[in-house]
Amino acid sequence: MNQPAHPGQLMKHSIEASGLSLTDAAKRLGVMRQTLSRVINGRISLSPEMAVRASKALCSTVEHWMRM
Repeated sequence: MNQPAHPGQLMKHSIEASGLSLTDAAKRLGVMRQTLSRVINGRISLSPEMAVRASKALCSTVEHWMRM
C-alpha cells in the first residue's frame, strides 16, 4: 500500500500552482525561507500554527492542512 504524501509535498504543489517562489511563499506565510523548505522537504512536521498560516496564504482551509 502507498504511503500518503507528506503535507509538505502538497504545500509545495500549492505554492507552485499559485506561481509563488519559495521566498515569496515564506514571506506570505510569515516564516523564514529555511523553515518552509524544511516543511516542504519533510524534515519537520506541519504544525497547527503553520496550517493556519497556509490556509490564509494559500487560499485553503485549516481543516485541509490538518487532515494530512
